[in-house]
Amino acid sequence: MFRGLYEHSIDAKGRTSLPVRFREVLERLDAEANPGTATTEPRLIITTGIDRCLVAYPVSAWLAFEEKLAGLSQFDPAVVQLKRIYVAGATECTVDRHGRLQLPPMLREYAGLNRDLVWAGMVTTAEIWAKETWTEQSLASRTNRDAILRPLTELGL
Repeated sequence: MFRGLYEHSIDAKGRTSLPVRFREVLERLDAEANPGTATTEPRLIITTGIDRCLVAYPVSAWLAFEEKLAGLSQFDPAVVQLKRIYVAGATECTVDRHGRLQLPPMLREYAGLNRDLVWAGMVTTAEIWAKETWTEQSLASRTNRDAILRPLTELGL
């Protein structure tokens, strides 16, 4: 599970480090998905999010997501819009031996990633935010108590 907040930077080539804790999760998921095979470089599918951030999926979670999308009507305008946001922008990114991955220019531009960024664990995915945008979003989220209380109540908490 991806959890926690990690501040990193992005270099001039568009590379950033994947947080060590997230690398450990990714390596474990890869080992579970491919038991008994040689370990390969971890990969993430990174795409645009509904908010001005990027969303990083382990490959197995992404494939399950795509399979669910494929089962939806291709003529439903909401499904088409969802595919445009998530699938059209999706890129497979390999984590190198130094724990870095390169974010494509189009994705960096979408999320406004220039220098400082935040990795936010979201349980089964991780989000990548420009630090300033994350700060604004975080403050806005905390002021809307009703939006937070409803899902907690549904969980029985």
